Amino acid sequence: MSVVSELLAAIAGLPRPLLVVAVGALVLGECTLGIGFVVPGESGLLIASAAVTDFGFFLTLSLSVALFAALGDNIGFLLGRRYGWRLRESAAVRKLGQRHWDRAGTLLRRYGVGAVFVSRFLPVVRTLTPAAAGSSGLGYGRFLPASLLGAGAWSASHVAIGWLAGASAKYVEHILGGAGWVVLGALVLSGAATWLWRRRKAPRTRPVSEVTDHCSGSDEFDRAA
Repeated sequence: MSVVSELLAAIAGLPRPLLVVAVGALVLGECTLGIGFVVPGESGLLIASAAVTDFGFFLTLSLSVALFAALGDNIGFLLGRRYGWRLRESAAVRKLGQRHWDRAGTLLRRYGVGAVFVSRFLPVVRTLTPAAAGSSGLGYGRFLPASLLGAGAWSASHVAIGWLAGASAKYVEHILGGAGWVVLGALVLSGAATWLWRRRKAPRTRPVSEVTDHCSGSDEFDRAA
């Protein structure tokens, strides 16, 4: 658990404004340029959320990340509106995978503006859906509310998960730090006792020589009969 404590301490030691800007920039890059293909913004958000220790910072981080994510969505939408379906053949889309672009288009045809909200929770696809929505001719007045709702729900849920995971890690580490040797000793003794009990309860097998002699005697008895 020392690795966990060191990681949490390093994260908690960052100035909060710097933490918010760094995570927001990572999320913005993932939504806009596909940088998340190399460094996932989702993973960065979860790690950074471990630094949340109060509800006030939870709201600050959630709202800030949601705004960065929505900004990235809007840039992608405008790029899609500007360049249309030619984006599918661009280097960025080929790097992420054209199948994800096609999947985004399928979701938009099937669910309409609801796909903008749903795709926010789908890795890679969320990067391409805004541009695909712009290319498809979806109205901006319909796109914007779905983008804001999706970004807000995605941000709040992931910050909450990171917060809870960080709090749980700290709690577990605190418990193990105070009674680690006791727990370790109890586990070792329990394992040894279980092994001895199973060894004693295991059925004893007869030696192979004894079984062979028995079978030979039976053959002689049959011939005598």
